[in-house]
Amino acid sequence: MGKLRVGVIGCGSIARHRHLPEYDLNDQAVIVAVCDIVPERAEEMAEKYGAEAYTDYKEVLKRDDVDAISVCLPNYLHAPVTIDALNAGKHVLCEKPMATSREEANAMIQAAKETNKILMIGHNQRFVDSHQKAKELLDSGELGKVYSFRTTFGHPGPEGWSIDGRDSWFFDKERAFIGALGDLGVHKSDLIRYLLGEVSEVASFVETSAKEGADVDDNAVVILKMENGAIGNLAASWAYVAGDNNATVIFAENAVVRLEDDPDYSFIIQYKDGTVDKQALGQIQTNDEGGQSTSHVIDHFVDSVMNNKQPLITGEEGAKSLDVILAALESNEKGTVVKL
Repeated sequence: MGKLRVGVIGCGSIARHRHLPEYDLNDQAVIVAVCDIVPERAEEMAEKYGAEAYTDYKEVLKRDDVDAISVCLPNYLHAPVTIDALNAGKHVLCEKPMATSREEANAMIQAAKETNKILMIGHNQRFVDSHQKAKELLDSGELGKVYSFRTTFGHPGPEGWSIDGRDSWFFDKERAFIGALGDLGVHKSDLIRYLLGEVSEVASFVETSAKEGADVDDNAVVILKMENGAIGNLAASWAYVAGDNNATVIFAENAVVRLEDDPDYSFIIQYKDGTVDKQALGQIQTNDEGGQSTSHVIDHFVDSVMNNKQPLITGEEGAKSLDVILAALESNEKGTVVKL
């Protein structure tokens, strides 16, 4: 086949900063259609990338010359648009969190199976150099038993990132369904599952304390028990006013591993005999300029479709990472520990 012909649905910040530029940089892909309910946004991106502009995504799906779709929309639209795209015979890369319920996630997975199309969820943390290095170390057994961990994703909030600023859908429960936990926490539930295996129990405190007038969570602290016995915490916040924190620390039998926890060295391993190995690997991608030039998500998706390979983050993987976050909401609501 020639190049992968792509339609991007939604022309907000994630499309502008990640999907569109990364498809543009990929030699195997070509952007043929862009869609947004705000016509000016679609037209601006169409002009920039030599694509055709649409305001109705169903018109994009009717095009036989579109092979794949990126779904870059508010959370509540992820499932319906993904399912429509799969049923129209397109491969789909959907932004995270993949859905607003397990039922929706299952329907997406089912649609991918029935249509025999690839569904990938955009969890970019798995592709970060330090995280991949940690995964190799953990899998090799060199670290021994993992006792504990902490993983955090916080920043000052989506108003600085979203194209709509403080009026963004991110703050609206109807459209977002979930706040910092869905925006940032799901990245870390996905990462910790990738590194340490499945989660067995979840307990949490989830608050709306930092954003005036928001009706979604903006601060959450979650305690996770893993199937392998490790216990640790996951924090997600839109209230880290002085900048991003994207750190993960793993406390194991033979060493402590610090990932994205130091401004200069993204990978630090401190062995129990006192030796320390510090490595400045590629930068993690943040919303600030100057993060790594590509998240690798688009390249991985294009490669998976072109070579008919199962992507690293399938619908099933996206759903399991979502399950952890849904369990955190349930735990907070009921004041109990939730078993997965």
